[in-house]
Amino acid sequence: MGIGAVLEPFTVIVLLFGGTWINREINVPQHSPGSSQSRSRTGESVFSTPRNDEDVDLESSTDDKEAFLTTRPLSPSLLVQDEKPWRERTIGSGQYKQQVSSPNTAVFRFRMLSRLLRKFPFLVECWYWALVYWTYQLGRAFTAVTLKENTVDVAREHALQVIRIEQSLGIFVEVDIQRFFLSHPLLMSWTNWIYSFIHIPGTIAFLVWLYYYTTTKTSLDNPKHSPLSHEIDGSPSGPPLYAARRRTLAVCNLLAFIVFTLWPCMPPRLLSDKDVPGEIGDLARSYAFEDTVHGKNGAGSVWTENKFCNQYAAMPSLHFGYSLMIGLTIMTIPLPPKYRQPKTLHATLPRNINFRLSLPSWSRVFCLVIGFAYPLTILAAIIATANHFVLDAVAGAVVCVLGWRANSILLNLLPFEDHFMWALRLHKPERHVVNMYDSPDGQSDEKIAAHATFVN
Repeated sequence: MGIGAVLEPFTVIVLLFGGTWINREINVPQHSPGSSQSRSRTGESVFSTPRNDEDVDLESSTDDKEAFLTTRPLSPSLLVQDEKPWRERTIGSGQYKQQVSSPNTAVFRFRMLSRLLRKFPFLVECWYWALVYWTYQLGRAFTAVTLKENTVDVAREHALQVIRIEQSLGIFVEVDIQRFFLSHPLLMSWTNWIYSFIHIPGTIAFLVWLYYYTTTKTSLDNPKHSPLSHEIDGSPSGPPLYAARRRTLAVCNLLAFIVFTLWPCMPPRLLSDKDVPGEIGDLARSYAFEDTVHGKNGAGSVWTENKFCNQYAAMPSLHFGYSLMIGLTIMTIPLPPKYRQPKTLHATLPRNINFRLSLPSWSRVFCLVIGFAYPLTILAAIIATANHFVLDAVAGAVVCVLGWRANSILLNLLPFEDHFMWALRLHKPERHVVNMYDSPDGQSDEKIAAHATFVN
């Protein structure tokens, strides 16, 4: 592994700490909750709640606007005393929903650790990422150390089945793709590094950026922007988009764990094992796949080169599933009005024919290019390095789509989280944001949402 054994974990740590600092809360008061200096900024609800969620009249006088924005509880200590010990959560799926009661952790929001989380709200995201990732890795480790004697043979047979299916569909292109990359050593070297060191650091970097773009830049706690102007240049989708994508990754991990546990599949690079006897071994070696990542001149990852890594979890490919989720998010992410104005080309053709062509904004074009290029690059890397088949990528895409569409099922775990936070005497911070909604006529109306807080 060489320098990669240190460089990759160091990169992950830098990204997590950097994300925590970039997404810090600037205006958390330094005074005690009961002091007069802190009374204007310590309440969890920045706004007074309009009756029936009415829209704020942005054409009202400046005094009215300021009065609305500065309406706050009189005292944090009184707030704690008045908090109800229980809160209502909605659980279920589709039309089958019900209300359940769970502890209201808001009573702990002025404790030291809760204030630390409010100062650095991305610490909560670090916890979520660690929980999801290490739960998945521990699951893989468990399957690795409990492999049965015939699991390797079963995984090899499944890999050969995948090849036969791809041959029947005319999509067995892995050998040709790898040979092309091997004929270009510099390209192959870069591809090895992309496969080994982009998957996890790239995903974390994406989560840091998405949190900043959807939550930090649209937060009313950010003094750089005015909530009553169009200066906020974060995503109009707000924190719910970030939370949904974080849940999507969790569902992807869950589905992938189920698949490779029930249907282990050997990656192409392991088919060239010289120690496998008989016709099966000869057939597997006949494809001449090379392990370019873990070889002498490769770029093996610290996450994949250890005895607790399950080598027979090629199906589905989370490398591609993650990258597809990231690419689709970037391509479709809502942009602020000033970044999404289309470009219109006008021309007058012969016979006085007026030609008009509406083109997307440069910002949208940039999002489309990056969103398409990233998963395409990862797809090329996983095939060129013989770590996945094409059908592994297809399965990764299916897992991504299912996670994208069904991630809300994880909201049913919120009551358990409330109990967990109550046991720790912690309150999870909430970010107050300005939501930008598109009106039917295409104009952007700015509304102040009193309840637009981080939804997990």
